[in-house]
Amino acid sequence: MGIMRTDAAGTSPRIKVSRTGARVSVEPVEVASLPLDQVVVGDCIASLNRLPAESVDLIFADPPYNLQLEGALTRPDNSLVDAVDDDWDKFSSFAEYDAFTRDWLAACRRVLKKNGTLFVIGSYHNIFRVGASLQDLGYWILNDIVWRKANPMPNFRGRRFTNAHETLIWAARDAGAKNYTFHYEALKAGNEDVQMRSDWFFPLCTGEERLKDASGQKLHATQKPEALLARVLLAASNPGDVVLDPFFGTGTTGAVAKRLGRHFVGLERDPAYAAAARERIAGVRRLDPGAIAAAPAKRTEPRVPFLSLVEAGLVAPGETVTDNAGRHHATVRADGTLSAGPAVGSIHKIGALVQGFPSCNGWTFWYLERNGRRIPLDDLRGQMRAGLAEAA
Repeated sequence: MGIMRTDAAGTSPRIKVSRTGARVSVEPVEVASLPLDQVVVGDCIASLNRLPAESVDLIFADPPYNLQLEGALTRPDNSLVDAVDDDWDKFSSFAEYDAFTRDWLAACRRVLKKNGTLFVIGSYHNIFRVGASLQDLGYWILNDIVWRKANPMPNFRGRRFTNAHETLIWAARDAGAKNYTFHYEALKAGNEDVQMRSDWFFPLCTGEERLKDASGQKLHATQKPEALLARVLLAASNPGDVVLDPFFGTGTTGAVAKRLGRHFVGLERDPAYAAAARERIAGVRRLDPGAIAAAPAKRTEPRVPFLSLVEAGLVAPGETVTDNAGRHHATVRADGTLSAGPAVGSIHKIGALVQGFPSCNGWTFWYLERNGRRIPLDDLRGQMRAGLAEAA
């Protein structure tokens, strides 16, 4: 997939990119309202300044890294490495790069909703400078995440460690943001009930996913893998949310957003990249709503005390609860407590006591016999929550 550009002789040279790091004057981008599911061609800062304030839920930014490459990069056999040498990654000084970074981050902060968050990705060349600008502008850093690459480019000169990772910074708009989206339980459930860590392991974008031009060359030097964007969007957005990418490139953010039922706004100053992104996204099929619906977070579910289960008749006073293996027993009391020998207390306190532990989740530790099988108290709590939801 890609686009073809031909010269006067009818050949198909590698696409040349017009974007540069230096700030240039561009024609105004007329955006009357939020351009949902569109790619806006123009300077990212000018385009951001024409978007409505507090209008996007999540931002993913993959800005120029300012790699400062001097000359061609070669392998030991003198073959040329296809490195990032595009004009858009070149800045005349750190001061110019810092000014550019502050400008686009400030513009992003204006369009971000109060409880929205931003992810920005970079390498050691730029991510520390970006992080300082984030904090100076009032963003509140939530995490730094390491993308560990399964197939990094070797260090051909043998003078440094292989650069095998990139860093993402995840930040809220300000320190007061408390209700930002984070699907902790869903990420944990998909990770075999283990908390999702801040080191992620993905391969580089290769194979059929990598967009090529007509001559078979990489269309974009730094195309990110869709799996990386999918984790970002699944972690920090909901179906129907608006995801903004101010450095849209060939549209990975838009392709993933469409598949996962999110809206996107893409800003890209190079028309060739924008055209490739539109073509790519047009071929994406949105997943069925049932496959992408956000699972409810436990902290948002209504609180149900154990006494409520007793009062509703789901658990009877005098019943015996056991652990799943049947080693420990306790008796349900009419006031919603349990008794084990002379000890009386909550389902959590008695669960911890019989095991000799300092704490216990009684909902998942204690079981009841129902229809010839043991079920956890948590299943009965779920039934009651479902009933409360229907009543509401």
